[in-house]
Amino acid sequence: MPLAQGSAPPPIQAPQPGAQDKALLAFLDKAFDEQLALSPESQTQLGFKTNYDKLDDYTDAASQRSLALAERQLKEMQTRFRPEQLGENARVSYRLFEHEVQRQRESARFRKLRFPVSTNGSPAGDIPVLLINNHKVDSVADAQAYIARLRETERVMREVTATMREQAAAGIIPNKVNFAPARADARKVITGAPFDNGADSTLLADFRKKVDALNASAATKQKLIADASAALTGPFKRGYDLLFVALDEIEPKSTGNYGAWSLPDGAAYYADRLKASTTTDLTADQIHDLGLAQVAAIRQEMKAIKREVGFNGTLEQFFDKIRTDPTLKYPNTEAGREEYLRDARAVIAAVMADAPKYFRVLPKAPLEVRAVEKWREGTASTAFYNSPSADGSRPGIYYVNLVDMNQTQKVQVAGIAAHEGAPGHHFQIARQQELADMPKFRKFGGYGAFMEGWGLYSERLADEMGIYKDPYSRFGMLSLQVWRAIRLVLDTGIHSKRWTREQAIAYFKNNSSVSDTDIAREVDRYFNWPGQATSYMVGQLKIAELRKKAETELGLKFDIRDFHEAVLSQGALPLDVLEEQVNRYIAAKRG
Repeated sequence: MPLAQGSAPPPIQAPQPGAQDKALLAFLDKAFDEQLALSPESQTQLGFKTNYDKLDDYTDAASQRSLALAERQLKEMQTRFRPEQLGENARVSYRLFEHEVQRQRESARFRKLRFPVSTNGSPAGDIPVLLINNHKVDSVADAQAYIARLRETERVMREVTATMREQAAAGIIPNKVNFAPARADARKVITGAPFDNGADSTLLADFRKKVDALNASAATKQKLIADASAALTGPFKRGYDLLFVALDEIEPKSTGNYGAWSLPDGAAYYADRLKASTTTDLTADQIHDLGLAQVAAIRQEMKAIKREVGFNGTLEQFFDKIRTDPTLKYPNTEAGREEYLRDARAVIAAVMADAPKYFRVLPKAPLEVRAVEKWREGTASTAFYNSPSADGSRPGIYYVNLVDMNQTQKVQVAGIAAHEGAPGHHFQIARQQELADMPKFRKFGGYGAFMEGWGLYSERLADEMGIYKDPYSRFGMLSLQVWRAIRLVLDTGIHSKRWTREQAIAYFKNNSSVSDTDIAREVDRYFNWPGQATSYMVGQLKIAELRKKAETELGLKFDIRDFHEAVLSQGALPLDVLEEQVNRYIAAKRG
């Protein structure tokens, strides 16, 4: 409508405070959803039932599509928003989105150097894990989607084995140690009915249990189980056979066990992995030296406990006692495994009871302790955390690998529970997912140095909370701490200094009480996952440094609950951004 003659133009509306913040949040959530649409498996892991009958695209074209989408989204964000017009939290989100796309771009040139099948896992284990743990069957349609995914497995294996062959042709061949465990774990998945005359295989047992619970006719249930059995013995089994053929074909080309330095462009690849894992510019040499210093310092703490318990031999002899003393082990039986799980659950319960003295906010999601399933014990790590589903219907799960109780140490139960469960990963990851007004990419993403750093910091925090009831439990915590210090030495030793597998195992054994099985499993993990093992202690040392700074500068105003809230209230952050966050908290408290 035209203005009446002589009337003044309406005043220009100033943007409402927070309007740009809300617009950015909406934009970033839309960007997350667009990326999520490319991954049916991620949708299921977050508790959604979209694309419920599909598995991911495992081709190189898929990773290029994801990067191209991220670049378009970044360009649009930079066009539409100005950081100076945003509030503090929104500015952090803007920075982190830029950072993530930049890292994705920088890492893209190395994408063909990552092995899709190794002792760190493979689709042969990941697909059953997805179906058993994440694929809920609440209707006949959900069951049919499960069957469709069984059929889809053949296509996934075709894509993965094509990548493996392309890599092998370019001289990118997995280490020798990978082939037997990868093959053995895949074999376990296709053992039992309907593949043979044994009891139900893991997948058929899972499917049968889920279908039996449905409100459907007996005939419908019978047909679903028949269709699942046909999918398993047909396309699913063909997919696994494709994997076995590829493993058998490539294994003779593997000449040994080598670090990233042996790969094309290996030095640059390792530098990129260190940057991604630590969120710092620390070099391999700096990280190696940091590790050596930490190993030496923790050994001194261990010697103090050795004296406290009255052991007169060397520290190495004390390590052997911890490894071999039958009184420090659980029985290698199902009853022994249950005893371990009971003890771990008791640790979690003790932390939960005391947590309000140390934290302002606790996660709402429940936490469960479970043993790793039998069919993936060979390639699963010693212990790990699975985050809750987005809708809260699936709890946080702390998994522990109880494959051989002779190699499982009682002294470490409390320390591992503190790291993987509470106050470790559950207090950080579940809490992060529950943060309000946080973009989804931050709720469901993260940075290894922060997340694993928090887990390692939590092992020491549990000591302050009185969780370790005797010197041996405290020694167990220190054995986990030195384990992570050893990782700094070994990861850089393997990938930058050309250490052999034997050299790495010997260094590990000389400086820890970790069992031989865990040592070998860990060293193989470092070979297959360059840089990742450095994230733990680099992150922990930064959190500890920032806490000391806060304690020093705030004096009597320091409250551990406020410090932990400053660290956790923004979710996972790169370490430089975390430092800024803690500095703001210190300044605000100081007044």
